[in-house]
Amino acid sequence: MRAKSTFVCGDCGAEFGKWYGRCQKCGAYATIEEAAPTTAAGLKSTRTTRAPVRPARRVREIEIDAADSRLSTGLRELDRVLGGGLVPGQVVLLAGEPGAGKSTLLLTAADAVAAATGRPVLYVSGEESVQQLATRARRIGAADEHLLLADSNELSETLGHLEALDGEPALMIVDSVQAIASAEVDGRAGGVAQVMEVASTLTRLAKARNLPMLLVGQVTKESTLAGPRALEHIADTTLAMEGDKQTPLRMLRTIKNRFGPADEVACFEQTDGGIVEVADPSSLFRSLRASPVPGTCLTVTVEGRRPMIAEMQALVSPSTAPNPRRGVSGLDTSRVSMLIAITERLGGVRLHDKDVFTATVGGMRSTDPATDLAVCLAIASAVNEIAIPLDFAAIGEVSLSGDIRRVGMMTQRLAEAARLGYRRMLVPIGTSGSAGRVPENVELLEVATIHNALFTLEGLRPAAPERRSPTTMNREKGRLTSIKPVDS
Repeated sequence: MRAKSTFVCGDCGAEFGKWYGRCQKCGAYATIEEAAPTTAAGLKSTRTTRAPVRPARRVREIEIDAADSRLSTGLRELDRVLGGGLVPGQVVLLAGEPGAGKSTLLLTAADAVAAATGRPVLYVSGEESVQQLATRARRIGAADEHLLLADSNELSETLGHLEALDGEPALMIVDSVQAIASAEVDGRAGGVAQVMEVASTLTRLAKARNLPMLLVGQVTKESTLAGPRALEHIADTTLAMEGDKQTPLRMLRTIKNRFGPADEVACFEQTDGGIVEVADPSSLFRSLRASPVPGTCLTVTVEGRRPMIAEMQALVSPSTAPNPRRGVSGLDTSRVSMLIAITERLGGVRLHDKDVFTATVGGMRSTDPATDLAVCLAIASAVNEIAIPLDFAAIGEVSLSGDIRRVGMMTQRLAEAARLGYRRMLVPIGTSGSAGRVPENVELLEVATIHNALFTLEGLRPAAPERRSPTTMNREKGRLTSIKPVDS
């Protein structure tokens, strides 16, 4: 189908659907010519061109900032998820549920940046008054003289606070982008048009002045970022703050990052004196006990790029109900149900007449498949009332066929376990050849199936590589025996 022709006046640029001898807008004669036809409507911008302000340049001729030009936030965990600090002109969008600690984290970072640079740091809040901000700042010890607080719900006033500063600011924080509105755009604050206008204006300002900017974004009841999805595309970096209100642990995850890794995780702890970094989160996710107890097994999970020790716990009790209960905390419910079935069917552990409860320690939430083997061993340990040694850890994914599958980042997992004193690792077969350098004083016990794993625990004997049918497994001795830790 031939596209409809368009006629354009060479003097005033007016467009018409047919040719005229005289322009109906400016009155000039013989100035109307047929424009090149377009293939679709709405592509008027392709008909005219203009000289670019900044012409295209060769990539090797463009100078880039050195790595040391990043601005440290004063919090190593926050710098970690940002990829080493803030890049000049970077726009970071921080989202999280109410009460997660977003404002406290940013107020702490603002005070650290102001103290380190000696330049103004502007914190604009659209949800709290200056007096409320000052109360919180004093409670957490944020009192640097270069930290400036302001409250505003209007975009032009927010920009006016920035222009009124004495000197070029080092950082600007807006809390939150949904609470700021522009008088030039119709709609209420937080609406799609308002959010897009405010975010676009602040982003252009940050790029033009090479000013790092942190924006707080509200979330919906489904814990997704409120407002249009395009808001995440406008920002250079999107961070999500997660945490259970019943525990002080807070996890800061990178969802998107144009200037660093997009899968990093930082750990913080919410205290009365503010938010505190947790440099070694492994200590939060395991129980420090003097002697082992039945129903527990250690594993190494990976959050982003960070390996962390996690303790899987299980409690098994006899049940007279026709449908025994299955309770799960901190793990995926459907996956735990699958692991219970695998442990019973392919591991020879009787569970159909027992209540089974599984949980993690410290409020941790894990979806890492590498914890599968530890969950199965914790359940078997609880059934037989046999404690697994304290220096023992299990890493591996369990498939529906009962096979123990290898998982990613095994080298980092083994190194983290060895750092914390774990000397025996139950791992998938073939790990020693693919994991690279195995840490010293670490013994790898490789197994192929879940039955091999239970058989290996019985006196720490070598695993049998052959697959056994359920009938054969039922004839064998299925009870775990006590394991004595290897003398150090």
